[in-house]
Amino acid sequence: MNWTPSRATVEDIPALEALIPLSVRALQAPWYSAAQMEAALGPVFGVDRQLIADGTYYVIRHEGRIVGAGGWSRRKSLFGGDQGRTAPDPELDPAQDPARIRAFFVHPDWARQGIGRCLLTACENAIRAAGFRTVDLVATLAGEPLYAAAGYSVTKRFDIPLSNGLPLPGVQMSKSLGH
Repeated sequence: MNWTPSRATVEDIPALEALIPLSVRALQAPWYSAAQMEAALGPVFGVDRQLIADGTYYVIRHEGRIVGAGGWSRRKSLFGGDQGRTAPDPELDPAQDPARIRAFFVHPDWARQGIGRCLLTACENAIRAAGFRTVDLVATLAGEPLYAAAGYSVTKRFDIPLSNGLPLPGVQMSKSLGH
């Protein structure tokens, strides 16, 4: 299909709050335990309203229903929902800091149909237009192949600590966008 991303709005938040757990529980299940996924929903896998307010979060719809979402950020946070944030995240300097790819989720019925790639391309184009030269992201184990295929390189593997004491393995990746 020929997907067309549009900017997410505050009106999309309820649909995103429904999509995220559906996406996580189905698409992350081969890599993470149910306990890891449940503890990560919200603090790691959640809506970040700052991305929506900044106009850097996109959705893809099919017949009016959101089937994918993802965005980028000019702010410091590498991942996670906005639950614990009490103030706006500090902005990055495009001349010296990498932009962030953030919060990609696809409805399981629409997985592997080019939605993630389409969102990633839209984000990279917007990042270039904003003057950033490099991009960082934290991928899940499920998302790592998408980003690797798009030219991102692993910079570090680490565990995100969860409230239930379990670790959530993550992969920090980076890409140069050139000049």
